[in-house]
Amino acid sequence: MEPAVDTLLAALRDRLRSEQRLFVAFSGGVDSALVAAVAAEELGDRAVAVTAVSASLPRAERAAAREFARGRGIAHVEVDTDELDRPAYVANAGDRCYHCKSALFDALAPLATLAGARIALGTNLDDLGDHRPGQRAAAARGAIAPLVDTGFGKAEVRRVSEAMGLATAHKPAAACLASRVAYGDPVTPELLRRIERAEMAVRELGFPVCRVRAHAGGAVARVEVPADEVPRAAELRGALDAGVRAAGFDFCALDLQGFASGRMNVLLGMPARATP
Repeated sequence: MEPAVDTLLAALRDRLRSEQRLFVAFSGGVDSALVAAVAAEELGDRAVAVTAVSASLPRAERAAAREFARGRGIAHVEVDTDELDRPAYVANAGDRCYHCKSALFDALAPLATLAGARIALGTNLDDLGDHRPGQRAAAARGAIAPLVDTGFGKAEVRRVSEAMGLATAHKPAAACLASRVAYGDPVTPELLRRIERAEMAVRELGFPVCRVRAHAGGAVARVEVPADEVPRAAELRGALDAGVRAAGFDFCALDLQGFASGRMNVLLGMPARATP
């Protein structure tokens, strides 16, 4: 039997209320939005949502994070992170996310120390079974995961977000632009910009949920849309190809299996996972 929404929310409120001050790592996605919203309600200005800004953050996501925080009256700041200056991140091995999270904590830790705050992440129970090297960096830095502590998986996050009237309740899963680059190919600002432009072109064709995955050193774009939208994407192949090529790719391929989070993980011998 699923826990009641009010029980889940009460547990999350109690958990966040136990903190003196919090910096919530806030990407604008459904998970961190819930943590930021509840933390702001429980702690007031002792909770601050912090968005890490770099070339790996889509501009649309940055704007959405700002709008969400403003609409909910959440204290919100942005910090620049330097992951793209870190050779281990640029090399894009299977531990890229570890170096990304390390850059985030290096930027946040001095501020959190000065404020006497702990850093909270939007990690939920479903994330624990996924390939997320960044969780090692979080554990090493003493970050907390209130959603894990209170028994939230992705479904519970969405149910409670909907009950609270959060605009993010049904927001599609998102990830940084670097997650679109095939492991082993370097992550560069120029390639991230091309991916962002290509995804904008795909969305403009009526596919709000999509991924453009870059392969072969950035020459090939593999487009993922939901499985039931693949036939329509195939019908629009001319426009799809033109939009992706205009973004700077040499080739455009449509993935016939459809979208799933973590599809690049198959290159590490791991399965992709369904996207709740």
